[in-house]
Amino acid sequence: MTTLINRIRPIFLSSGSGVPTGFFIGIVALMVIVAVFAPWIAPYDPNAQNLLGRLKAPGTEARNVLYVLGSDELGRDLLSRLIYGARISLSVAFLSVILSGCVGILLGMLAGYRRGWVETVIMRLVDIFLSVPAILLAIITVAVLGPGFINVILVLALTRWPRYARVAYGQTLSVAGQPYVRLARAMGASWGRILLLHILPNIIAPLSVVATLEFGLMVLFEAGLSFLGLGVQPPTASWGAMLSVGRNYVSNAWWIATFPGLCLFMLVLSVNLIGDRLSEYLNPKSR
Repeated sequence: MTTLINRIRPIFLSSGSGVPTGFFIGIVALMVIVAVFAPWIAPYDPNAQNLLGRLKAPGTEARNVLYVLGSDELGRDLLSRLIYGARISLSVAFLSVILSGCVGILLGMLAGYRRGWVETVIMRLVDIFLSVPAILLAIITVAVLGPGFINVILVLALTRWPRYARVAYGQTLSVAGQPYVRLARAMGASWGRILLLHILPNIIAPLSVVATLEFGLMVLFEAGLSFLGLGVQPPTASWGAMLSVGRNYVSNAWWIATFPGLCLFMLVLSVNLIGDRLSEYLNPKSR
């Protein structure tokens, strides 16, 4: 137990910026807790409208409703919508990272281990996807499939799997020639068994760093699609959609756009800094 704690402890320490990484891990953990327990934490129904309380400033009250962070153009409580919006951002990012990671890692390992025509087909497909801007490909795909929670996850996974495939391909090439892999092959182990039991555990470290950094990017992509009206549709609370509405009221209701923007900023910044620290920790040269 002591050995495990000593190995994990460096991840929580400062990487030179003066702020411990544990602080940013705490921010992400807090947002996850808020998202999971949103029905019990949110003070009001996020979709409940109160036209007499529209565009109320933070800390004001209308019809026995206290707007801690203000209200939007329909009189909905902004704090409640932020809490429920965290569920959308985190769940979309998490599921899209899992889906794109599974597809990309599997294809990358296949290309690096099987070689031949399998490598040619997969890596040329990766090159094609990487040559198209991800946000443009996402917008085109959503326009074809239509907006919605499930479609956004599928679109993000479709646009981001090549990143995992490229890393998994390079790592597999370096591991496939190791003695333990050649020994497993000589003993008659199938290529599937070799990939899952001998190669994947030894390349998971750099892939976990990629997944961490991709998580923050998925949050931004989801917010961008929702901002353009191509993500989760109203009245479902989404930080990107709240930003889109808030831009029309910046002059007289700054809080509508400010608080969702701050949430996005803190979440993406925290995840990226955690990914950077994890990359340093898993790199033997940095240690």
